Amino acid sequence: MGSYLAGAVAARAGDEMSGPALMLAGFALAGSTADASSLLAGVTVSAAAGGPVLGVLLDRARRPGRLVAAALVLYATGLGLILVGLDRLPFAATVLIAVVTGLLGPALSGGWTAQLPRVVPGDRLPRANALDAMTFSAASLAGPALAGVVAEALGAPSAVVVSAALIVSALPAAWLLPARPGRTRDARPGRDGDARPGRTQGARPGRTRDARPGRARDARPGRTQGARPGRTRDARPGRARDARPGRTQGARPGRTWDARAASVIGDLAAGTRVIVGRPPLARATLTSIVTCVAQGMLTACLPLLGERALGGSGRGAVLLSCAAISALVANAVLARFPRSVAPDTVVWAGALVQAAALALCASGRPAVLVVAVLILGAGEGPQLAALFAVRHREAPEHLRGQIFTTGASLKITGFALGAAVAGPAANWSLPGALALAATVAALAVLVFLAVPSAKAASSAGRAGPHS
Repeated sequence: MGSYLAGAVAARAGDEMSGPALMLAGFALAGSTADASSLLAGVTVSAAAGGPVLGVLLDRARRPGRLVAAALVLYATGLGLILVGLDRLPFAATVLIAVVTGLLGPALSGGWTAQLPRVVPGDRLPRANALDAMTFSAASLAGPALAGVVAEALGAPSAVVVSAALIVSALPAAWLLPARPGRTRDARPGRDGDARPGRTQGARPGRTRDARPGRARDARPGRTQGARPGRTRDARPGRARDARPGRTQGARPGRTWDARAASVIGDLAAGTRVIVGRPPLARATLTSIVTCVAQGMLTACLPLLGERALGGSGRGAVLLSCAAISALVANAVLARFPRSVAPDTVVWAGALVQAAALALCASGRPAVLVVAVLILGAGEGPQLAALFAVRHREAPEHLRGQIFTTGASLKITGFALGAAVAGPAANWSLPGALALAATVAALAVLVFLAVPSAKAASSAGRAGPHS
C-alpha cells in the first residue's frame, strides 16, 4: 500500500502540475488566454476516446501495472513534445500533439485506482479508498503550487519539464502493481478454458475427454484412441492440420485481428451497459462529469484571476493548492470515519458546496477568493472519495478497470469542455465566467436528483406500465 500511495502521489502530482504548467506556458508563449485554454482542452478532451479502450486492456492484462507504466512514459514524452511544439510548430499542430497525448491521461487516475482491490483486502478497502482519494488532494496541493513556483522562478516551460519528470518518477511503483491472480492474458472470468481447477483442457467436470461412462473409448478393436480407422485425429488425407504453409494451428488468415477487435468492442459495450444500467453508478458518473465542467471553467480563469486579484498570473495556480489543502483535511476526516455518510449523498452534497464556492469566487476580492477556494476543496475532496466508493461497490470485477478509466475519461473530457468554454468567456467577463461555472456546478445537483435511484427504478419496474 505504501508503494501504491507513493507512486500515485508522484504520478498525480505531475498530472495536476501539467495542466496549470501548460496553461502558463501557452499564456507566456502564445500570449492569449484563449490559446492557453485551447492547449489545456486539447490534452484533456481526447480522454473520452482513450479511457474506455485503456480500461479494456487493463482488464485483460495479466500484469496491468506494466501497461500503466508504459502509459506514464508515453504521457510524459507527449508533454515534452508539446513544449517543443510551442516554440517550433504551428499552434494547431501543437494542439494535435496535446490531443494524442491526452489519450493516455486516464491511466494516471482511473487506471491506477482500479488496481486498489488487489493491493488491500476487502475489509480494508473503504479506508484505503479514502487514502487513495487523498493522493488526488495531495497532488492537487503540490502540483499547482509547484507549477506556480517553478514558473515564477525558472519560467513556464520549466514547469512543464518538472511535471513530466514527476510522472516518470512513478514508473517503479506502477511496474510493481500486483498481477491479476488466476487469469491468463486472454482469459475472461468464468471462461478460463486453460485453467479451470480440476479440469484439463477440453474436458468437462467429472468426465474425461477420452473416457465416457459405459464406453471404453480406448478399447475398440482396430482403432486407436480418438482416431477413425485409417485416419488420425489431426491429420485427414490430403490435409495437414498442423502444417499449413504460413498458418498457425487454429488461426484463419485475416480473421484473427477482426476477432480481437470484435471482442474489445463487446467488452466496451458491456462496460457501457453497466454504467448506464446501474442507477447509483449512472447518477454518480453524470454528477461528477458536470461538476468537472465547472472545475475546468475555474481552471481556465486562473491566469486572469491571479493577474487581477493577486498581482500575477502565476499566482492564480496557487489558488488550486488552497483548495487542495481543505480537500486533504476533509478526506483525512473521512478516512477516520469511512462509513459515517452514504457515498451517494456525499456525491451530490459535494457538488452543492462547490457551486456556492464558485459563486463566491466571482467577487474577485483576494480574501473572499481564498475563503471560496477553501470551501471549494471541502466539497471536491469528499465527493471524489465518495465517487470511488460507488464505483468499487457497483463495478463487476472483470470490468472494474474499464469502469474506472471510462469514468475518469468522461470527467477529464468534461473538464476540457469547461476550460474551452471559459477561456473566451473570461476574456469577455471574468466574473461572468465564474458565475457560469457556479451555475454549472448547481446543475450537477439537479442531474443527480433527476436520475432515479436503484430503489425507485426497481419500484417503477414492479409497478408496470398500467399502474
